[in-house]
Amino acid sequence: MRDGESRCPGKCTLCGNLSRRDFLAGVSAVAGAIAAGCGEQVAMDLSAPRPVPAGPASKCRPALRACFVRRKGEYGMRWPGAVYDGKAAHKMYAGKIVAAAERLGMTLDLRPEPIYSHAEADAWVAESLAAKPDGLLVVVLDRQEHAWPTVNKAVGTKIPAVVFSPLGTSFTTNTTSPSRKPGCFICSTNDFSQAEYGMKMLQVGAKVRATRYLVIRGDKRVDTELPHLGMGLRYIPAGDFLEEYKRTPDSDEILAMADQYMRRAREIRSATRRDVINGIKSYVVAQTLLKREKADGITMDCLGALGRSKVSLPCIAWSRLNDDGIPATCEADLGAAATQTLVHYLFDRPGFQQDPVAETAREAIIGAHCSCPTRLKGFDKPSEPFDIVHHHGNRDAVPRTLWKPGRRITCVDVLPGRTGQSARPTRMLISAGEVLENLSVPPSGGCVVSVMAKFDNVTDVLAFPGFHHLFVYGDYKRQLAQYCHLFGLEAVIV
Repeated sequence: MRDGESRCPGKCTLCGNLSRRDFLAGVSAVAGAIAAGCGEQVAMDLSAPRPVPAGPASKCRPALRACFVRRKGEYGMRWPGAVYDGKAAHKMYAGKIVAAAERLGMTLDLRPEPIYSHAEADAWVAESLAAKPDGLLVVVLDRQEHAWPTVNKAVGTKIPAVVFSPLGTSFTTNTTSPSRKPGCFICSTNDFSQAEYGMKMLQVGAKVRATRYLVIRGDKRVDTELPHLGMGLRYIPAGDFLEEYKRTPDSDEILAMADQYMRRAREIRSATRRDVINGIKSYVVAQTLLKREKADGITMDCLGALGRSKVSLPCIAWSRLNDDGIPATCEADLGAAATQTLVHYLFDRPGFQQDPVAETAREAIIGAHCSCPTRLKGFDKPSEPFDIVHHHGNRDAVPRTLWKPGRRITCVDVLPGRTGQSARPTRMLISAGEVLENLSVPPSGGCVVSVMAKFDNVTDVLAFPGFHHLFVYGDYKRQLAQYCHLFGLEAVIV
């Protein structure tokens, strides 16, 4: 049993028990309800059931140990001063911590009384080392005596630590040293939402370690994990997908889902109903394998496994899984798998895995690929409009999602590290910019989803680093750098 599974015996509060049959029946009902429509684009029914993740990450309840630190009695003249009501602050922030932990599905061990001395700090730190939680939260309600030494002791445990310092409880002389140490995230603000983001990062770090990602490649079964991130990888033979595809019939549910996709599309070019049905069949096959292997995400050496066969490439399947909140990535790229998983867990939305193409006339980058999710704004938000077109190989059906010009986006790429003699750290390439336009393919060549974006301070587009990055709606450059610092990854701001 992997560590992530043993630490997370509960079940995520957002997950229920829904069979694939129930899910497809729900989609069939939706398709039936819109059958009388006029063929115009139909928005996704957000109330329709979605497949339930079957892997260990879906059952993960990360463990958080939290404490407050202050002097006993009244504050007096020293900062934060007699004007500060420490007891009221303790009560208010304790309530916020409890509520945030519940929202995040975390198991919370909150010390009832503040830490009042160096000795109590030492005892709490020793207990934390023994308990081995997924993270620590230290709320500083004082600037004096043992307050910041307690922070330094917590950071010294090497357990990822979030420190919340409301205004008046620190100077930069207090925060400079610990803020530069990896494994620490300091929030010096009255805005508790920043501390809650710190809690979410701790939750995500634990979920990543608990994740089992299915890798469909080669002809062997192997279980391993990504260094530094701890994300589990389960390799299964590519033949498993082919065999499952061949024995999956064109059920009424699959036909209804295909028709729904065609009704939702803004435009259909080249691709036929048969192409769409085959793509939806790949979606059903992927669900079957995810459930069988108890996995949280999926990737496949799609061109190697299916390129010479008549079995549909999983472009629609991966797009739909990402819309459903299940990380799905192309070409068995492990860095893209890690990146998609982090984006899903941190920002509650999918990213678009793409190949970067330089556009020198406009100093821009074109992200080009053939599987793009449609719920770019979030899993619970309406889809962006899309067309259904052929893959650039003139086969299969691809959802060509239309990105909104002017929208701020983030480009992120996790480069997995190595351990052992050729050790190197895991790095994360991060940049932020703005969508310029959606290119038409044809007349251009390349992948049919081609999104042009201009990134801040990037002028040498010919040497834009990385490959199979994710484009993500929203400017998350700062938050991703904070995640890297908290978990010891190397952030590279492009």
